[in-house]
Amino acid sequence: MNNTHDIVPTHLAVQAMRDNGYKNAAYAIAELMDNAIQAGASQVELLCGERKQQVEGRRRSRIEQIAVLDNGCGMDAKVLRLALQFGNGTYLDEDKHTGIGRFGMGLPSSSISQCQRVDVWSWQNGIENALHSYLDLNEIKNRQMTEVPEATMQPIPMIWRNIGQKFGESGTLVVWSKIDRCIWRTGKAIIDNSEFVIGRMYRKFLNNSQVKIRMVAFDLDALYDIIIEKYALPNDPGYLMEKTSCPKPFDHQAMFRPWEGDTSYEATYKINFKDKEHDVKVRFSYAKEEARQAEPGKNPGSLPHGQHAAKNVGVSVVRAGRELELDQNLVNNYDPTERWWGIEVEFSPSLDDIFGVTNNKQSARNFGEILQLDIESLLEAGKSVAQLKEELLQDEDPKLPLLELAHKISSQLSLIRRLIKAQTKGTRTTEKRYGHDPYKPEKVATTVTQERQSQGYKGQSDADEQLPKEERKQVIKETLKEEGVTEAQAELLAATTVDDGLKYTFAQAPIDTPEFFTVQSRGGAIIVTLNTNHPAYQNLVEILEEDVDKADIDTLRSRLVNSLDGLKLLLMAWARYEDELDGKRKENAIDTRIDWGRVARRFLENEL
Repeated sequence: MNNTHDIVPTHLAVQAMRDNGYKNAAYAIAELMDNAIQAGASQVELLCGERKQQVEGRRRSRIEQIAVLDNGCGMDAKVLRLALQFGNGTYLDEDKHTGIGRFGMGLPSSSISQCQRVDVWSWQNGIENALHSYLDLNEIKNRQMTEVPEATMQPIPMIWRNIGQKFGESGTLVVWSKIDRCIWRTGKAIIDNSEFVIGRMYRKFLNNSQVKIRMVAFDLDALYDIIIEKYALPNDPGYLMEKTSCPKPFDHQAMFRPWEGDTSYEATYKINFKDKEHDVKVRFSYAKEEARQAEPGKNPGSLPHGQHAAKNVGVSVVRAGRELELDQNLVNNYDPTERWWGIEVEFSPSLDDIFGVTNNKQSARNFGEILQLDIESLLEAGKSVAQLKEELLQDEDPKLPLLELAHKISSQLSLIRRLIKAQTKGTRTTEKRYGHDPYKPEKVATTVTQERQSQGYKGQSDADEQLPKEERKQVIKETLKEEGVTEAQAELLAATTVDDGLKYTFAQAPIDTPEFFTVQSRGGAIIVTLNTNHPAYQNLVEILEEDVDKADIDTLRSRLVNSLDGLKLLLMAWARYEDELDGKRKENAIDTRIDWGRVARRFLENEL
């Protein structure tokens, strides 16, 4: 019996531990799978037994037992007993912090979060030599159980031997019963809701065939009546893997591509901790153009692959190959395009203290907190990274080593977001919905240009109009790609320009210069590219391109007023530019304004 003056009365502490922060049964089940993978299992099985019960006058299926079976190395009597102790285990020493396990809380803590009794069988020399021990909350509460029972040989119940598939020469079976805290009522519901999360957590192990995860729901009253059986597929939030749970057409091909900007999509950052240098790998990805091409009358985000991506938004934090969480701190929840980027941060267990890994392995608190700082805003407010470092250093903040890493991620994400926005610019889908010819401005400009050509005005682009069509298309396409337009859009714009006999190609792309737009003469066409990074674009173009069918009259009026204000500011910027000039440069600027106004008048005289 417990001493009445125990610092932590066992019967009370264990009850309190039931509220230990597991998000749901899927995350609790994952703790058992962690142990299995750490033990070298090649197959792990989630077995959910349900039985018909009388509920409110009707017979309904209800989950009664949940088991996790593996063919790992198994445990001897001593280790089995340790495994059922809270805070004990075989991976607690610092030199053993190399795999998924570490904290010695997984098996008992995850189990009591969902059920009142957990039984464990483990064997190392055939299942006929299986050892057994258990925890029972009722016995602990009534002070009948004050320590983990010694492991004794006990046969594995036939129910599990019949439904389990991989009973190897060694392995472990964990069985939950008296289930009272699982939010899902049936085995099928548990599997349906766990498959997505488990596939994401263990995607690396599944993708390289290190482990298979079998999931079965069955009727306890009809042993061989299997309700559902499936194998978990990798669920990659970066969408760079092939053969995943993503719906067609991206179930057998990657939906995203690696980011290949100024830095490699897999960047390695060095963090010094305890006089050692540790690597942290960061991978960036973004959606392929074909993933964002909408079907007629549909938005790509509403298609099955878009809905799949919407459930995988965030920074995937990976420890020892296993995902801890999908961190949401950098996500703009109001923006549906957030689903089209992926970031993965991977580190080893040796950095657990730096990242702030919780003992239920569901989050990296320090990393999440450093992302919450909104470093970009602090920098814009005048602080430097060095100043932020100094502040964290003065506070002896453990997050200090993560500051530069978080800054790099935030900066890179800003670039990726620009590219994602540029992917859908210039497709004219919004204009088409309202019955307006999306290429009418180009057609008007082409007609006026042809009139000017007949009057003797010549442009640098005119000579190339006689080149073969395919050659013109290729030149225009390559020029657009150089400007930052995506491959699919560049091909579409080049084909439309040449086949429809247009003189002008109008595109939109992020440009790393102060120009509002660029002008290039290529392939017999004049290519005008708006700089989506320029404030003039955001205040004159983007504000009017947003869907009007979702806006009320006040919103539309506000957009028009803001756009007019933007136009005024643009003209005043030119006025100030002239005002700051003198001598010949001022005369040239005035002449340019007059000449351009003359040409613009002719272009705009045609009714749009």
